[in-house]
Amino acid sequence: MTVSKTRDMLVDVARQLFARSGVDNTTMNDIAQASRKGRRTLYTYFKSKNEIYLAVVESELDRLHKMLLEVAAKELPADEKLLSFIYARLDAVKAIVFRNGTLRATFFRDIWRVEKVRKSFDLREIEIIKSILADGVKEGVFSMPDVDITALVLHHALKGLEVPYIRGRMGDTISQRIKRRDNVMNLIFNGIRIK
Repeated sequence: MTVSKTRDMLVDVARQLFARSGVDNTTMNDIAQASRKGRRTLYTYFKSKNEIYLAVVESELDRLHKMLLEVAAKELPADEKLLSFIYARLDAVKAIVFRNGTLRATFFRDIWRVEKVRKSFDLREIEIIKSILADGVKEGVFSMPDVDITALVLHHALKGLEVPYIRGRMGDTISQRIKRRDNVMNLIFNGIRIK
């Protein structure tokens, strides 16, 4: 196995163990045994369980980034692309959190540790949002004084929606989702001010 493949395999094994047993209940020895690698090999790649946990979060964020790039590359008008991006992103974050089982509790309990790893992802996501907004301005669909600030505000708004969205506080029935989508569209594209 190449260095990269071995590291990726160790991260995936750790993710599965963290999801099943929780980060606190998983030891480096558990990861070494489940991966059929010795502890020495594991410690060659990761100095601590915290380091491998951060690598797990980073690998999940890399998957999310690739998916968001695919959404941004779709041939859609900018307004439709932005809505697709928003919902694809929220749904993907929810799926990542739920796929990782008991890791979900760590995500909610230790959001600041996750935030540390997210810095790089956040910057890449802001760039994707900027490109969608800039395309919208070029297409004449959007009008805004500052694309950079608008992208930053949208990014932080999306981050703020993650926990309520994951916990189902934004409607779970189809009619609730349709109503929510209409409200989100109205808020983003029309604002709240009477024209």
